[in-house]
Amino acid sequence: MKLSKSSFKGKLFIVAILMFVIFLMFLFYFSLKNRTENNPLSPAISINTYIQEKNNLPVDHSGFGLPVHLKIPNINVNAMVDSVGLTSDGSVDVPQGPNDVAWFNLGPRPGENGSSVIDGHSGWKDGIPAVFDNLGKLHIGDQLSIEDSKGNIIDFVVRELKTYGPYENVPTVFNSNDGKAHLNLITCTGVWDEAEKSHSERLVVFSDKEIK
Repeated sequence: MKLSKSSFKGKLFIVAILMFVIFLMFLFYFSLKNRTENNPLSPAISINTYIQEKNNLPVDHSGFGLPVHLKIPNINVNAMVDSVGLTSDGSVDVPQGPNDVAWFNLGPRPGENGSSVIDGHSGWKDGIPAVFDNLGKLHIGDQLSIEDSKGNIIDFVVRELKTYGPYENVPTVFNSNDGKAHLNLITCTGVWDEAEKSHSERLVVFSDKEIK
């Protein structure tokens, strides 16, 4: 039995739709795979402890704007600041490219009481320079600053550098109850694991708001 022209065209249309859907699925898969392989902070330090223990006191944002620039003179960092939340696996998200940094927007803004967190890439693939390649060269007493959307310049002083495993729950990175303002910077360090597409450790630079 021969198909009518309309029936034949209808089946061709269905086949074309199915092929298009399959193409979109492959495109999504390779896009996700490429992001993972180019994302040396994924997954970042787990923040389950932060979510469970974060301070429930109301936050007054009237004094500080959103962070827009991070400057670290001693390692020649002058980076734009993105705003990120959590990934689907409960990790802190990261900036898309190697040159910018990302502020964790579920925590306080830089300058507010508590621990503000910014992450950035290091050890980008193919030897491409990344914003936090030299983060480990900072020393206690080094200075960094944030410019916010209200034009404030908030200065911080490095207090400590520590390394952690990628899945550690580290409440001190994301939470602080001392009534002071802190800015903590996170990047990757250690050995690259090809199977996990991730480095073996995370470097955290703890800094405190400078009192003038």
